[in-house]
Amino acid sequence: MKSVLLDEVLEARRLKRAVVLATRLSTGEQALLRPLDPAAPAPSGNWPTVAAEQALRADRSGAVEHDGQQVFLRPYNPPVRLVVVGAVHVSQPLAQLAAIAGIEVCVVDPRAAFASAERFPGITLDLRWPNEAVPALSPDHRTAVVTLTHDPKLDDPALEAALDSEAFYIGALGSRKTHEKRLARLREGGVEEERLRRIRGPIGLHIGARTPAEIAVAILAELISHLRGAATTP
Repeated sequence: MKSVLLDEVLEARRLKRAVVLATRLSTGEQALLRPLDPAAPAPSGNWPTVAAEQALRADRSGAVEHDGQQVFLRPYNPPVRLVVVGAVHVSQPLAQLAAIAGIEVCVVDPRAAFASAERFPGITLDLRWPNEAVPALSPDHRTAVVTLTHDPKLDDPALEAALDSEAFYIGALGSRKTHEKRLARLREGGVEEERLRRIRGPIGLHIGARTPAEIAVAILAELISHLRGAATTP
C-alpha cells in the first residue's frame, strides 16, 4: 500500500469512517473507495463501488470480477457500536457483555441516578433525552440501538430516531402485548409499517431467558446474528 493511501486509511479509521482498499490483482493498482459516503468524490478509474459497499456491509474481504479483471476488496469498517436506551437492570450486564465482545457501548438515560459511573463502570454515558442523544450519535450500518425502559417517553423517540438511521439492529424490550401497543403508538405518530418491521420485539433470541443477565445474553446473541448475517426474518 502506498504511503498516501495508508495515511488516508488511518485517517478514516481515526474518524470512524468506512472505506475499502481496492487492488487490481493484475497490475497492483490501488484506490480507496468510500461507497457509503455520498459526499465523497468518485475515485478516478473504473472500480467496483457496488461490490465495495457489499464488502463493507458484510465486513468481509475478497476478490471480485469487475470489467474483466480481478479486484481484491479489503474493507475498513468503523467499530461496532451499541446504543442502549435506559440505564435499567438489564442494561448493566448487557453493557458489560457487549464491551467484552469488543463493541463500543453508550448508555443513554437522562436520569443521572440510574446512569451513573458506579452502576456502569468504564461505559460511556449520555445524560441527554433519547430524542436528542440518538440522532446526535448518528447510528450507522455498524450501530445497534436497543430500548429497555418500557417508558414511551424514552423508548419511542429513540426508536423513531433509530428508524431514521442505517442501524443494523433495532430492538425493544417488552412482552408481545407491550410491543403491539408500542407499534400502535408509532403508527399513530406516522411511522410506516415497512419501517416498523425493522424493530425486533420482543427483543433477543428465544432461549427461555428470565434473569437480567440471561436476557442480556439473548439480546447480544440476536444482535451478533444480525451483524454477521446469520439472522432469519421474524
